[in-house]
Amino acid sequence: MGEVEIRAADNINFSIKKGEFVVIVGPSGAGKTTVLNILGGMDTATGGTLTVDGKDITAYDSRQLTGYRRDDIGFVFQFYNLIPNLTALENVELALQICKDPLDAKKVLEDVGLGDRLDNFPAQLSGGQKQRVAIIRSLAMNPDVILFDEPTSALDPQGRAEVMNIIKQLADMGTTIILCTHILSDVERTANRIGIVRDGRMAVEGTMAEIKDQFARNDKKIIMGIFGDPNSAIQSVNKCTGGRFYFDRQRAIFEIPLEYDENEQIKAQQIINEINSAGLTLSLFVIENKTLEQIYMDTIG
Repeated sequence: MGEVEIRAADNINFSIKKGEFVVIVGPSGAGKTTVLNILGGMDTATGGTLTVDGKDITAYDSRQLTGYRRDDIGFVFQFYNLIPNLTALENVELALQICKDPLDAKKVLEDVGLGDRLDNFPAQLSGGQKQRVAIIRSLAMNPDVILFDEPTSALDPQGRAEVMNIIKQLADMGTTIILCTHILSDVERTANRIGIVRDGRMAVEGTMAEIKDQFARNDKKIIMGIFGDPNSAIQSVNKCTGGRFYFDRQRAIFEIPLEYDENEQIKAQQIINEINSAGLTLSLFVIENKTLEQIYMDTIG
């Protein structure tokens, strides 16, 4: 049999501004880690260019790439890669010995709430604490960019919250962050921009508002509950929608889809006015948008 060519990253094209928090999501095998490894100088692209701060990293030789990884990039992996027989402080200090302009290890650990864990060994730390030490090890190297590869995948909910909190703090400080994950709830409300990778290609890219505007404008709907005569409610809703609604009699809940170009606030007020005119009372009224998870599932198929 002949060789099979697999393109782990295929014509991916995007840019990131200094200080942005960018998230790349996608299923296993989509190419997320490959993209991160190329950005971090750990893999080399077979085509295309990678420009960081005006410098073409793809033209670097092995010595230049070593300097790039040491001085410009911080990398945080899914697994903590802490040295077991060194304390939390020593793990951070060891990494700083090769840096040009490192931060103070003790101070940075104290700043993220690990001041009482400086002398603890990795075995004495929780999963969330270990990952926070790993993040501080990268941050204290004072890089231009920090890359995160699935940093919360191995953690319980409490550990995930601890780690995402520190990443959010870094983003608020103006640190440039690129994070790969498949846990969408971790990043939906924190990232500046999100890219969805599928089969080695950047299928979707933009701010959360842009993505929802592009993919969810046809999927907005009003969810409305009522107290009172359901038949009167159906007549009232029918006047405003021309019969375009679904009514769950058992729960007394309406689902009313909104047209692509329909002003949701005007439509909502029309429906509320009709319900009030019929002497009915609302028990629920929300305008529901597609979530990032729904958009993600639609994108990856």
